[in-house]
Amino acid sequence: MCGIVAACTHRPISKILITGLKALEYRGYDSAGIALQTDSGLQRLRTQGKVAALEALWQSSPIEGHCGIAHTRWATHGVPNTANAHPHLSGSKIALVHNGIIENHAELRNELTQAGYTFGSETDTEVMVHLIDQLEREHGDLFTAVSKACERFRGAYAIAVTSSREPETVVGARLGSPLVLGIGEAGNEHFLASDVHALLPETRQFIYLEEGDLVRIRADEYLLLDVDGNNTTREVKTSKVDSEAFDKGPYPHFMLKEIHEQPGAVAETLEGRIFGGKVLANIFGVGADELLAKVENVHIVACGTSYYAGMVARYQIEELAGIPCSVEIASEYRYRKPVVPSNCLYVTITQSGETLDTLSALRHAKKESYLATLVVCNVPESSAVRESDLILMTRAGPEIGVASTKAFTTQLAALQLLTLRLAQLNGMDEDVYRQRVTELEQLPGLLASALELNDELKLLAKDFADKEHALYLGRGDHYPIALEGALKLKEISYIHAEAYPAGELKHGPLALVDENMPVVAVAPNDSLTEKLVSNIAEVKARGGRLIVVADREAVAKLAADHGKVVQVETGGTLVAPIVLTIPLQLLAYHVAILKGTEIDQPRNLAKSVTVE
Repeated sequence: MCGIVAACTHRPISKILITGLKALEYRGYDSAGIALQTDSGLQRLRTQGKVAALEALWQSSPIEGHCGIAHTRWATHGVPNTANAHPHLSGSKIALVHNGIIENHAELRNELTQAGYTFGSETDTEVMVHLIDQLEREHGDLFTAVSKACERFRGAYAIAVTSSREPETVVGARLGSPLVLGIGEAGNEHFLASDVHALLPETRQFIYLEEGDLVRIRADEYLLLDVDGNNTTREVKTSKVDSEAFDKGPYPHFMLKEIHEQPGAVAETLEGRIFGGKVLANIFGVGADELLAKVENVHIVACGTSYYAGMVARYQIEELAGIPCSVEIASEYRYRKPVVPSNCLYVTITQSGETLDTLSALRHAKKESYLATLVVCNVPESSAVRESDLILMTRAGPEIGVASTKAFTTQLAALQLLTLRLAQLNGMDEDVYRQRVTELEQLPGLLASALELNDELKLLAKDFADKEHALYLGRGDHYPIALEGALKLKEISYIHAEAYPAGELKHGPLALVDENMPVVAVAPNDSLTEKLVSNIAEVKARGGRLIVVADREAVAKLAADHGKVVQVETGGTLVAPIVLTIPLQLLAYHVAILKGTEIDQPRNLAKSVTVE
């Protein structure tokens, strides 16, 4: 959520900043703005709405300069409007953009009001720019002022600040929210951004700032201090992100493109990790097998879609590896005192590696007596990857659509690699083990086949177009898949959808079922299928409008009047949850098309949630 772009160059930068903001639109936002050091002093443009509105404003009232900052805001303190949009100013001298939340903003606001500062917004951010102005007046330079101000801030932040007293300079800082330094190819221009996507048209050379880092950029140089205030250097890394990932190509939406990329993304995730009928040793890092052989318990912590991936893994780890496994929401875990069982592996699942709740939970876990920490993540340079003992990258590639698709299925595939490695180390029957590895090898082809259901699901979506509510049902490791299917419908169509373990119907949710309630059941071919069929019959008897997404071998167990059935070749019980996810994604997408909602950037949502 929120996006920062800043630049110091020897050339005009307004288009660089606006293009960078466009690349960050996937993060979610409700307003946008830029501030530039111009020949006439510090100038600012802000607007509520999309970056396109900011660009139109700039075209009608152009400003230009060689040094400046830009931002897309996702509202936390204060409603979405122009007054609350970033950048925020202190007088005519300093402009600041900020991602995160300042927890002691009320205290600072009172202090600054008494010092004579006036506030024009409801945001927590405005206190930051006024405090920096006050400190710059006191200490005489921007870098020192930002450093002193950061000592006063409590909370999470990434900031970029520019002052007309030093019009060739931008200062950045980060704590709990990501910020990268981009280095121009000739070394005579420098950039800051929330992530590399914003700067790929300008450079592929990046330094990933660490917690507590403070950086000053100018066109020809940069200065970097660590959390202790010492001059430091960081490794310059070359981004290998494919720029085509930011092009929809022939698809009308990034979400549909990313749904169709799943066979390839899962194949990439499995590539070089299974061979000769087995999961290869030490794919989680050097010495990983020695650690995994000691694991007696697993504790998975994640948020949102990643949490549902963890729920699937829990069922499969306990069934196949025989190891107790618990799954917890990161925002709950981080505020309690966990009881850590002996030899417990802590597993973090995160698409971005920067989600604040998940990252804070990981840091909390590092202080506890876990055997080791392992992260399943899609961003190699992220904080979660840097701070974990063991690593398994999902190789999904950039995911632009806010509603996760390929990130989820690649997480499931990665977790199944972990499950099978733990199972083998715990004496899993060799024939069963090889059968499950074979399922994984066949998974990309099964996903490609599931995508051929697109037209059928497009027709079924009409059953939802005029509805306000829906129920999703699943059992066992397909209950989390039902949760994910309901989440997708909620996220992009704004239809209220809930998922339940099918056996819970008679304990309350059955009261909601009538002829106006669409009910989606996820039906694999496993030991719980017959139980699920009984639950489906309960829905049908109450007049519920059923759509059953079913394994082809499970279809024979359904009665002729069990609603509309979508048949899927799932390929086995291990990979069935992944394959059955595809129809649910397509269903949600086509419902959203009929509803006319904003699919890639749903209202109120952000891709990377870097605030509480």
